This record gives sequence, C-alpha cells and structure tokens, in this order.
Amino acid sequence: MMPVASETDATLKFTKKDGTLLDRFRSVRGWTDHLAARLSAEDQMVQSFGDASPVKWHLAHTAWFFETFVLREFAAGYRAYNNDYLWLFNSYYKSLGQHPEKQLRAAFSRPALVDVQAFRRHVDDAIAKLLQDGADEEALRRIDLGLHHEQQHQELILTDIRHAFWTNPLRPSYSNRALPAATEAVGLRWLDYDGGLYDIGHSGAEFAFDNEQPRHPVYVAPFRLASRAVTCREYLEFIEDDGYTKPELWLSAGWDAVEQQRWEGPLYWHRDEQGDRRVFTLHGDVALSELMDTPVANVSFFEAQAYAHWAGERLPTEAEWEVAASRRELRGNFAEREIFQPGDFGDAGVSRGDGPAGMFGDTWEWTQSDYGAYPGFVAANGALGEYNGKFMCAQYVLRGGSVATPATHVRPTYRNFFGPGTRWQFSGIRLAQDVRNAVTQDKT
Repeated sequence: MMPVASETDATLKFTKKDGTLLDRFRSVRGWTDHLAARLSAEDQMVQSFGDASPVKWHLAHTAWFFETFVLREFAAGYRAYNNDYLWLFNSYYKSLGQHPEKQLRAAFSRPALVDVQAFRRHVDDAIAKLLQDGADEEALRRIDLGLHHEQQHQELILTDIRHAFWTNPLRPSYSNRALPAATEAVGLRWLDYDGGLYDIGHSGAEFAFDNEQPRHPVYVAPFRLASRAVTCREYLEFIEDDGYTKPELWLSAGWDAVEQQRWEGPLYWHRDEQGDRRVFTLHGDVALSELMDTPVANVSFFEAQAYAHWAGERLPTEAEWEVAASRRELRGNFAEREIFQPGDFGDAGVSRGDGPAGMFGDTWEWTQSDYGAYPGFVAANGALGEYNGKFMCAQYVLRGGSVATPATHVRPTYRNFFGPGTRWQFSGIRLAQDVRNAVTQDKT
C-alpha cells in the first residue's frame, strides 16, 4: 500500500514534561500538528462511523477548548476568533448551549482546513501571551487540563484515521514505516498478590482527571495476574475453537453483538484472496503470521470477557490492575515511538523482570469494573463538570495506555472508559485468577 505522505524515521518527542508550561503547551500542540501533517485535507474530512470524528474536527475542537475555558474567561480583551466556532466545535457541553450532532461532523466542509489551522495559530498566540503576561492559578490549571484533553484527542486522531483508512477500498497506510520484526513472546506466568486493604486513586499532588480521585481504601482479595497480555496466537486458538459460535461463553448482550454485527475475530483481522489471515494496521496490511506473538488488540469488552471465560480465567478488577501497576516503572510502547502497533518490536523499553510486563503502552487493558464514581467524587462546578462524570453509566474501565497514547499522558491511576462493544480503540486483554481457584501453571 502507498503511504499518504512521507515522514521521518526519527522519533519526535513533542510531549516531554520538562521546561515551562509554555514549553509544554507548544510541545503538545506541536505533536497534534505533527500527527495531522501527513494527512491530506480530504483525509481530514473523513468520519467513517458515528463514534469517530474527522481529524479536522479534532484540530478545531482542541483549539475551541482553550478558547472556551481559558481565553474567554482569563485573557483580558480577548475576542473570539469566530463566533460560529463557539457552538460549531462544542462537543457535548450542554451547559454551554447547542452543538451539532456528532454524526454530522463529516459534513463540515467549511470552515476549510486552512481556516482551522489559522484558528489554532490564533489560540496558540493568545495562550502564549497569557502565560508570558502572567496567568492566575485557575487559568494555569485549566491550561494543564486542556493539554491532557488534547492528548486524548491525539490518540483519537490515530484510532479514527485507522478506521477511516480501513473503510477506504484502497486501504492506504498512515505511516510509511515498515513494522520491524516482533520479538517472540515469553511464556505466560501467574504472579501472586496478597490480599488486604490498598489505597487506590490519585492523591492530587500532580495532574489527574477528576474521575481518578479521591484516593481511597479498597479491600482486594488475594489474586493472581498474568505476566503479560494475551497474544494474537492465543486469541487465534479461541477463534479456531469456534469461540465466536458458542453462546455459552458470552454475556447475553455480547452474544447479541456477535450475531448482529457478525463478529468473527478482532476488528481489522481479515482474509486475503488466498484465504490467509491479515491485520490492517496504521502501517498498512500485515500478515497475521508476523504478529502472532504480539498482544491482541481491537477487541471489545464482550470479546475479552468471552475469551477469559473460554480460558477458564477472568478479567482483573481495576483495583487489582492498579495494585500491580503501581509497582511497575512507567515505561512502554507509546505514541512517540511511532510504531503504531502493539508488540515488542526491538527495544520498546517494556518492563522486564519478576513483575508483569507491558502494563503501560501497547494496548489498553479491559477490566471487569464498571466505570463509576469513586467514594467522595464530586464533579466540578460549571461546564467542566461535564468532562467525565456524565459518562458514569454503561461503560467499563480500561487501564494502561496504548501505542497511540502519549507517554506523558499515562499514570497507574488513569481510568479510561468505553462501552462494552467498543472495538476501534487499541484495547486488549490481560487475565487474572482468584487464588482459591488458581492452579499454578506456566503457559507458552
């Protein structure tokens, strides 16, 4: 497949945390522009399904966030770049007024991409002036929030354009960088964790989203956690054992999804004209045989739960996951590496040793925990209170980040969340066991 644009092989490090807040602002905003730069204006218009958004919209909305929540409230004499943008690029903040239906974002042929880029430069200049002149504490806090909000959209740019290119009959590549050979997966081991009272959640000492707080005690029974994520090879065994045709393995709603959407494997797995299995990646079409030892990705909560049932195990709770992850170094296969496919492709800096490997990066890992409020959670006042709290219904928690996540955007306490049928994100599986039911074993 032909790439849509050229890129350099050098890993760009736009998301480092050192330096001033203005340095970080420019760095994060620069990474967004870098991700979009290899896409044509036509590419940036595509919205391939209702949960995704066009790249052009992501560029505009992240600028809208800074204009709406920082500049209009804290920059003296600031004038909106375009009054129509105030509602046009509002995502879901009902207290700010009306906004277009999400499914219609691909219809926004106007403003043109060059106008959106000019809007971003206008906001960049205004934020720089505000910081150079001296901003109050609340403005600084909101700028920091805006940067983490933008990093969420950086990940969505990658996952949304992958789905868009998947729906394109030409199946173009986002990256012209060929995937290196994957390292052979090590055998799976079961790691023991003592039960007891653990504090989970963020302390609030540095940045965290409101849904990560407050830190609170949780009793965790003794458990075992898999030393690594489930691989494509292992998931293929589930498929070949007719896992997608056995309703007894699935939750009722999951089985409905299998039948209605005709799932036969993870999203982006398909067969070529010769009948060989392949995987569509941001690097183009790749033979599944080249990815067998890499973590399986793009599976829904329903699929993760069915696989765990088939394997005789279960998914971890988010408290168990955090207990294990809090002891690991925050290293992994993140977006800055620009290998946008889960797996240990050479030196990914993945944690080794006696603890679980790959807790951070590669794939978000499904937990069995419903996404809800921690004890004592209080949503912020005003429109920013709509950021996370309003979605605490019918979602499941994922942990750890992925190959599309910026490294400075991940913490052991970070709570991602999606509906149980979601498959277009880099979401994977790590298994857990109850100690009372566990059998000591190694899997290869």
